[in-house]
Amino acid sequence: MPVYLDHAATTPLRPEAIAAFTDALGLVGNPSSIHSQGQQARRMLEEAREAVASTLGCDPIEVVFTSGGTEAINLAVKGMFWARNAERAHPRILVPGGEHHATLDAVEWLERAEGATADWLPLDSEGRVEADAVRSGLAAPDDIALLTFLQVNNEVGTIQPVGSLAALAAAAGVPVHVDAVAAYGHLPIDFRGFGVDALSVSAHKIGGPVGIGALVLARTSAVVPLIHGGGQQRQVRSGTQDVAAAVAFAAAALAAEAERVDEAQRLSALRDRLIRGVREAVPEAVLSGPEPSTGERVVSNAHFVFPGAQGDSLLFLLDLAGVSVSTGSACQAGIPEPSHVLIAMGRSEQEARGALRFTLGRTSTEADVDALLLALPGAYAQASRAGLAERAPGGRTGAPA
Repeated sequence: MPVYLDHAATTPLRPEAIAAFTDALGLVGNPSSIHSQGQQARRMLEEAREAVASTLGCDPIEVVFTSGGTEAINLAVKGMFWARNAERAHPRILVPGGEHHATLDAVEWLERAEGATADWLPLDSEGRVEADAVRSGLAAPDDIALLTFLQVNNEVGTIQPVGSLAALAAAAGVPVHVDAVAAYGHLPIDFRGFGVDALSVSAHKIGGPVGIGALVLARTSAVVPLIHGGGQQRQVRSGTQDVAAAVAFAAAALAAEAERVDEAQRLSALRDRLIRGVREAVPEAVLSGPEPSTGERVVSNAHFVFPGAQGDSLLFLLDLAGVSVSTGSACQAGIPEPSHVLIAMGRSEQEARGALRFTLGRTSTEADVDALLLALPGAYAQASRAGLAERAPGGRTGAPA
């Protein structure tokens, strides 16, 4: 049976979510309708909203269901930018260089289409957002639209100090959006305690269905909608709401939160064993991001650079051995480019091309780690030969045999 070590890309549906989803699919009724069947759908939808809110430390009305994390991030970044620029110009967006492409691409689109100016904040060598750079960027806040950053880096697993960064922005009167997609289910999320204006999550990262996520938007915060027509969800996100998906999302959220503390302990031990094993199996491998002992690395993530080998070659060779891993963000899968996160951390382009990400989830076992460690040395040896062949004299290229 194949070994799955790519839970950060997506994780298996939980039985509770499947049961909730299939039961709700039999419901007939639009939650915006006023007849009894529509109101039954509305009741189920609002109970799901309450359940999700209880896992995020926010009020139910602050949960805006979306089609996933990407839409939630786009709604926050673009919508907050437009709202801040409604009366006078606030062209600057403070954004770290190692963000998920949902954020990077949204910001770059705003630069092209709306005249935004991106202030790309540096990361340190372990993927932390540099607080001094945030402080410096906020020194002249009058033209800043927002600050946006990841709670957990989706590639290298670095945990950011959300509360302290948000406090800097709040003192300057600048709105904050946090991408919590990679943190959800692994770390406590306290929207109210964080003191931020908006926060994005996705259901399929915690065992819910693909195709639903949420933007948590504070009651006092404003966004300009991406989608118009109907005015559902506080006039923020129009469209008939997917009751079955919301109910399944809620079931996954409650289950993930109920087991989060115990599962964090289990995954932390499994991750540490994986990291030790990779270092023993391939001594050349270099861990990206903080050491586990610092407590600044999410429990599910182990990310390595393998010198002299191409990450995609390693991925394909491990896949042939029955082990599924990733070179980084699944949203960029199939595009052979160096990791922008590693480059933002100061790694060379060559190093950034030799990266692999191993991510664990609730179905991960000791046997999964054993299978990886058994397959990895041979895959690395073969990928290293291919990497050397690609740089051989005469322009010859090589590929894994």
